[in-house]
Amino acid sequence: MRVALIGLPNCGKSTLFNQVAGYKAETGNFSGTTVTFTESRVRVAGEVIELVDLPGAYSLDEGSPAEREAARYLDSRDVDVIINVADSTQLSAALSLTLELVALNKPMILALNMIDESARMGLHIDAEGLSHQLNVPVLPLVASKGRGVKGLFIKALEVGKKKEERKQEGGIQKAEDRHTFAVNMAKKYVTQGERRIIWRDRLDNVLLHPVWGYAIMLFVLFLFFQAVYGIGKVTEPPLLALFDWIMKGVLAPFEDGSFFAQIILGVLQGIAAGVAIVLPYLLPFLLGLGMLEDIGYLPRVAFLMDAFMHRIGLHGKAIVPFILGYGCNVPAVMSTRTLEEPRDRYIAAALAVLVPCAARLAVVFGLVAFYLGPIIAFILFLFNLFIIALTGKILSQMTPEDTPGLIMEMPPYRVPTVKNVFGKSWFRVREFVVEAWPILIAGSAVLAILNYLNVAYIFNWMVRPLTWLIGLPSEVGVPLIFGILRKELSLVMLSQALGTADFKSALSSEQMIVYATFVMFYLPCLATLSILRRELGTRAMLTISALTVIVALLAALLTRGVAIVLL
Repeated sequence: MRVALIGLPNCGKSTLFNQVAGYKAETGNFSGTTVTFTESRVRVAGEVIELVDLPGAYSLDEGSPAEREAARYLDSRDVDVIINVADSTQLSAALSLTLELVALNKPMILALNMIDESARMGLHIDAEGLSHQLNVPVLPLVASKGRGVKGLFIKALEVGKKKEERKQEGGIQKAEDRHTFAVNMAKKYVTQGERRIIWRDRLDNVLLHPVWGYAIMLFVLFLFFQAVYGIGKVTEPPLLALFDWIMKGVLAPFEDGSFFAQIILGVLQGIAAGVAIVLPYLLPFLLGLGMLEDIGYLPRVAFLMDAFMHRIGLHGKAIVPFILGYGCNVPAVMSTRTLEEPRDRYIAAALAVLVPCAARLAVVFGLVAFYLGPIIAFILFLFNLFIIALTGKILSQMTPEDTPGLIMEMPPYRVPTVKNVFGKSWFRVREFVVEAWPILIAGSAVLAILNYLNVAYIFNWMVRPLTWLIGLPSEVGVPLIFGILRKELSLVMLSQALGTADFKSALSSEQMIVYATFVMFYLPCLATLSILRRELGTRAMLTISALTVIVALLAALLTRGVAIVLL
């Protein structure tokens, strides 16, 4: 049996999916997080069903590529039950899609999610009357807390087994104006009682203030950087010392400088770098990002950044790829599907790959923040935003076009659950552990072999014009080249290339800033390049790649000049 979840963006459908299937899909309090369907096998009442999480959609008739993909899936696949997840606090908007789904004449359930929030807002929903009108079961749900989840899927199993063909009630025919009908239904079955005003209702007056909102946003980001840096600085030195002790013990039986000793040293350095250099910054960063998502603050950032996005020729919805980019550039590029115009998708993708992902930020934290302090690292972060804005402005002027305004519904603030935050963080860290870490270890071993054979200079020579121009030693060529595979390699292999884990003894303050700046912008990793090619085509992938190198070179030259003057 196949069960499909569908609903408007930000309705909580991916949260529901993760409650029963584990963290195999991204979740977040902003539209555009899920842009491709995700499937998983789930056991319900002793039976195994296939559960699919479809992209968030406002309509099945037309719209973004994500919405067309959702409609295409429902048309082409044998779906036994549709679970339409609706935000009960915004029922009139959700019911328009519900009416489209009803017209498909497939077994269906309407799940009224966030029913606790609607109750707090004083909304009373006549679920029985709504069920009779639509001729589908209507069940309450609080997906974020797991309330009603078990009953929902047991009902889905029951409905799917019956496979009864429903008969539509009058007024839901396909000639009908669904939006008007949905509004009328909401008026009929939703009554407004006394709203309980609490501190969360007043918080937006401050966080979305035209002046204080931006000040608070910068303060929150600064605290975020301070927290990540603080955790990393405390945990990195003892971990490095531990692995240094382990390496000495493991290498003791081998002849110093022998081939096998070099390979073993390279492998151990790769393992140590993953544990002691990358994870101390990557893990707290992802945990913090997950908390900001679940609290509901990231949609407020999108709202605040709408005016900024318009200045670079996009609109606030394009902030979604940027936010996702701080975790990983791959989903950031994929989420550009939610933008309707090809021109917007191209510009958003080009700018999204300039956003420093968690791996690139690990370079900034492990190199700049650790040795030069979090203030300089935060300034680099702000400099990154400035360069992105400037690049976006240039690109938008090269392809001028009016962009629509942003109409956005703010999700309610929620207390993040430990399970959700840690599960989401593990989903993202797992990519590093399973995919990136083996590459780091293999890359470290390869570099050790190159050093043993004295051929690393060939790779360094290939990029020497670039490294010379921005004032970096020739040895950094190999880390920059291998960094295209995984950005963590840019930091891990740097210690091997320089022959020391104490970067301050091999690089000046100016060089550390320049290196981190170049890594922040230049060519995205191989996985991101493949996604760019799949989403936008080979030509766009090549032009965006060339753009990142040019931007990285100019940004590094600028920071070098400033660093020479100030440092």
